[in-house]
Amino acid sequence: MRLLVVEDDDRSAAYLKRGLAESGHVIDVASDGELGLALAMELIYDCLVVDRLLPKLDGIELVRRLRAMNVNVPVIMVSALASSLDRVEGLRAGCDDYLAKPFFFSELLARIEAITRHFMGDGRENMLVVGDLSLDIRRRIARRNERVIDLQFREFLLLQVLMRNAGSVVTRSMLLEAAWAYDFDPRGNIIDMHVHRLRKKIDAGVSTSMIVTIPGAGYLIRP
Repeated sequence: MRLLVVEDDDRSAAYLKRGLAESGHVIDVASDGELGLALAMELIYDCLVVDRLLPKLDGIELVRRLRAMNVNVPVIMVSALASSLDRVEGLRAGCDDYLAKPFFFSELLARIEAITRHFMGDGRENMLVVGDLSLDIRRRIARRNERVIDLQFREFLLLQVLMRNAGSVVTRSMLLEAAWAYDFDPRGNIIDMHVHRLRKKIDAGVSTSMIVTIPGAGYLIRP
């Protein structure tokens, strides 16, 4: 998943970014509420982790503005303000969960997984199928003709966005957005290199290539 952490404390932000990245997620960090709101409005995140006390725009107001603009991305608010009144205010503002500081990282991770699972519905979206290729999102297992394909983390993210847009062109910018954080500086043909490796793994042992290069545009996947 792609997650946005809105946290003004550098140490806390680095801790969350490292832990969530090690758990297999792509993480962006905003250090104030205004930047957090602007990034959230890009509509590219699966979940937001928002500190309540932020400079420029506090977390409560950030969430209120998102909901006023009908942005329904799941939001977990984290705060040292942990009274029942504080929690109620956060939930009424539009947060999906409210976690008091300090907290165990494993609890935050479990809450992210629970909220996003609920947001995605009954689980059918967790299995993508294009022709004889399938991808189990939750277990991160790809198969083609029942052959298990060993994918690296970024290959998994790239394959996911290609399969979600099966039959349509996925641009290099879209692929970069899906698998790398905002502060990543793409150099050379890194997207093409990753797609090349992904294509070799998917097509191993079969004669038909599923990932097609569209010159000047990007890639698409088809049966």
